[in-house]
Amino acid sequence: MALGATFAALRHRNYRIWAAAGFVSVIGTWMQVLGVNWFVLAETGSATSMGFTVLLQALPTLVLSVWGGALADRVPAKPLLIGAQAAHALLAAGLAVVAVTGAGGLPAIYAISLATGAVSAIEGPVMGRWASTLVDRDSLGNALALGSLTNSAGRILGMSLGAVVVAAVGPALLFAANAASFVAVVVALFAVREGERHAGAAAPAEAAPADGGIRAGFRYLLGQPVVLVALALSFVLGSLGRNYQVTMAAMSDGPLHGGASGYGFLSTVFAVGTVLGALFAARRAELSYAVLVGAGLLASGLQIVAGLAPGTLSFAAVILPVAAAAVVIDTTVGARAQLDTDYAMRGRVLAALAVTGSVSAAVGAPLLGWLAEHAGPRQTLVLAGTVTAVATAAAGVALDRLRERRLAHRLTRVLAVPAARPVRRAAATAARVVRPAGAGLVAATAVALPRPTVLAGASPVALPGARRGAGRLRSGRAARAAQDCAGCAPHRGRRRSRWTGLRSPFAHRDGCPAA
Repeated sequence: MALGATFAALRHRNYRIWAAAGFVSVIGTWMQVLGVNWFVLAETGSATSMGFTVLLQALPTLVLSVWGGALADRVPAKPLLIGAQAAHALLAAGLAVVAVTGAGGLPAIYAISLATGAVSAIEGPVMGRWASTLVDRDSLGNALALGSLTNSAGRILGMSLGAVVVAAVGPALLFAANAASFVAVVVALFAVREGERHAGAAAPAEAAPADGGIRAGFRYLLGQPVVLVALALSFVLGSLGRNYQVTMAAMSDGPLHGGASGYGFLSTVFAVGTVLGALFAARRAELSYAVLVGAGLLASGLQIVAGLAPGTLSFAAVILPVAAAAVVIDTTVGARAQLDTDYAMRGRVLAALAVTGSVSAAVGAPLLGWLAEHAGPRQTLVLAGTVTAVATAAAGVALDRLRERRLAHRLTRVLAVPAARPVRRAAATAARVVRPAGAGLVAATAVALPRPTVLAGASPVALPGARRGAGRLRSGRAARAAQDCAGCAPHRGRRRSRWTGLRSPFAHRDGCPAA
């Protein structure tokens, strides 16, 4: 199947099946979202009640996602996912019954919304970890970008179809259609070939503590500063630079004078921008931290420009690339969080990512609304864009320093391997060549220096006055014995040469018989 780089993940049969089922499910989900919002608004006439319903669906993520992440790393995924799809279908059918019969009223809608959020919070990390095994490591970033594309396109189609259906026959049919959409996911789960899945490498012993629970996940994340910086940047950008549902409504109702029609137009433009952003992310061969910082700076700068836009069309022209950058940011953070962490911890990392997104929405939306009400919509956009720009720049500096430190560590390890012996021998030869020029000075200081301990596999520079041959390498037989020493395997490579500062790959612990 010949596909370009944009759709590289679709080369995998398992992912093609899963993407098709996911697209059907996303359409049904957004149809249900529109149906619930319309039903609550029609019953109460209050936008606050509608917002409360949305909050009930998002609230369980803050509490239960960490448990879902722990389950994702410890239990088989397929039975749990099948159970979650069945629960979603039953809850959607319950909404249809309430909409048709009126039984339970708003309390039933609120209870079902809370239960739906709880199931989603548990299911999310499990599904994310399982879906990442449908492609190889090189295609994971592209698969995540295509997932964003599927979600954006499904959202547009689901909301459009839902608006037509709810105006014609009411919301009950939307809920029934969503219940039926989960059948496609269950079918896809059974259609996936287990032998073609790509399981990640096993994590090191120190990265997978014995309890394997939530605390282990927190401890692991605390030891991943690069991922923590990326999550912190995602929180800032998500809270102050992503809640355009609030700022677009405030701008349309305020200085742009667009009203409800203007807000609908801006929402459509924003949705189109998310599709373009997903396509851009899919075309990238690698979603690196440079892409994350660049997209954050672009979105922040354009957010400031959006606050100065004179009319609806100019505002729409600015938020189109902002929406695209938002999808690139989300996709990049998701890709790096999975690629730069151990496979055994992937579920808990995805749970932390979900919690970060939920907290940023819960904090950012009320804050931006309060600022728009008291300071003005334009001032809110300019202020929030400035803060996110500064935060992105600071995160870029921190990521650069952390990556440089990792690079230096990798260079040290490379120089310590046997392939680097010619380099070390050349350095030792150069030192012997220049030795006569400073022989008197070095001989005077050599008396006060302690005699170096020569480790197997190391080649320190020979000091004047030292016994000839004291700094030479061990024989090949001794080096092989050091390599094959099982008892010293955890300790090998941790000793440093006193003269070169490099780690010896064949160093033994004290008292080892093979030393």
